[in-house]
Amino acid sequence: MAVIQWYPGHMAKALRQVKENLKAVDIVLELVDARIPDSSWNPQLTEVIEQKPRIVVLTKMDLADPAMTQKWINYYEKNGIPALAVNSNANSLKVIEKKIIAVLGDNNKKKAEKGIKTKRSRVMCVGIPNVGKSTLLNHLAKRRIAQVGNRPGVTKAQQWIKVGNTLQLLDTPGILWPKFEDPLVGKKLALTGAIKDTLYAKDDVALYALEHFVAHNPQALMDRYRVTNDQINDTTVELLLAITANMGFKDDYERASERLIFDVRKSKLGRYTLDEIPQPVEEQE
Repeated sequence: MAVIQWYPGHMAKALRQVKENLKAVDIVLELVDARIPDSSWNPQLTEVIEQKPRIVVLTKMDLADPAMTQKWINYYEKNGIPALAVNSNANSLKVIEKKIIAVLGDNNKKKAEKGIKTKRSRVMCVGIPNVGKSTLLNHLAKRRIAQVGNRPGVTKAQQWIKVGNTLQLLDTPGILWPKFEDPLVGKKLALTGAIKDTLYAKDDVALYALEHFVAHNPQALMDRYRVTNDQINDTTVELLLAITANMGFKDDYERASERLIFDVRKSKLGRYTLDEIPQPVEEQE
C-alpha cells in the first residue's frame, strides 16, 4: 500500500498559530475520535501543548464501541490525563464545563487569592481534521458559529467563541502531522474520514475494513452484504469481490470499496473502535 500523507501549507500555519496563542489560554481541549483515540492523537500537538492543563475529549462516542470508549477513558485517567467522551450531536456543555472546573480548580483558587477575577476560562480546542470540533463548538454555543462539514479541512482559521457564562473557546483548524510512521494509522484515518478521499486507494482501505470486521463482527458483514460464512473465511480480496458482486457492481471493486467505506463511517455495520488499549511494556515481553 502506498503511504498515505497529507500536510498542506495551512496545517503548518495552524500549528504555528496554536503555539502563538497557547500563552493566552488556561486549558486545552484535545479532541480525538473515539473510534481511533490513539491514531487520531496528534503527537505534534501534544508536544506543543507541553505543560499546559489539558483534557482529552473523545468525540463521536455514538459511533464507537461504548465498552472500548470507557476503557480508553480509564486508560487516560490512569495515566494522569483528564478525559471524557461526548456525542457531538448532543449538548455536552455541562459535562465539559464540570471537567474544566475540576481541572482548573486549583489554578482559579490561586488567582482568586491574588485578587484576579476569572469570569471566563479561556479554552483552546485542537485536534485532527474532521474530528468533530466545529460540530461540538456549535452545540456548546447553542448556535451555528463554526462551519461544519463531514469532510476534513473545513475550518480554515482560528476564532474565539463565547460559550455560556464561564467559557471562551478558541477554535482551530484540524492539524495532521507530516508523516505517519505506521501505515496502519493512515488506513484508520482514511476509513474514519480524517483524510480527503482523493488521497488514498479505496480498495486498500476497504480491505483493512474487511479485515477488522471479519475479526470483530463478521455477522455484520453477512447481514449487510449477504455473504456466506464460507466467504467470510476466504481472503479479504475474495471477500471484497463477493461483496462487489452482491452489490450489483459486477467487477467494479473500486466502487464497492467506496460504498463499504461510507457504510463503515455511517455505522451501517454497527459501532466500532479500531484502536486497542496499549499494553504495558512488561505485558508485551
